[in-house]
Amino acid sequence: MRANRTKRPPMTGAERLAQGLGLFSIALGAAELLAPHAMARPLGLRGRERLVAAYGVREVATGLGILATRKPTAWLWGRVAGDALDLATLGLGLLHPSRRRRGGAALGMVAVGGVALLDLLCATALAREDRSRRRAKGRLHDYGGRRGLPRPVEEMRGAARRDFEVPRDFAIPPALRPWTEEDRRRHETARPDQDGGVASAA
Repeated sequence: MRANRTKRPPMTGAERLAQGLGLFSIALGAAELLAPHAMARPLGLRGRERLVAAYGVREVATGLGILATRKPTAWLWGRVAGDALDLATLGLGLLHPSRRRRGGAALGMVAVGGVALLDLLCATALAREDRSRRRAKGRLHDYGGRRGLPRPVEEMRGAARRDFEVPRDFAIPPALRPWTEEDRRRHETARPDQDGGVASAA
């Protein structure tokens, strides 16, 4: 027999976007780890390859965190913070005397800025959904601790039987009623009548 499993609600648009950003983060991080020189050169970050590789570790860890949970809001805010760090790093390239490096840094800032906008929108949408779920959950009353008794269970146990007498005609046919002392005495005092029936003695 299959065990009953709680069906997960369908993913929202923000959650699907978060999954996509998680995959993108892993892919970008892997590229920064495996080819830091190739990633640093066009962005005007030549000589900062170790920093680029370190950012790759961050990207992979963030992407895995997003994909590993159904509540990736905190990880998306982590991506937003990482985007701000990337923009600050690329901004240093704008100070380089080489026009080529400044152009690469500017191009990188445009690309990172677009991704940062997506990260910010996704994180904001997820945070809004989390607040809505918490408010909806707060409106549901928990009756798990209710017992419906005016006094503790120990005091109420057997209370209904203390002064309750079941009527003789209550849901039990006469032939199926329990044999009581009164029935035994009535049976002992009964005598057969002339027609072979049973009659009570005078």
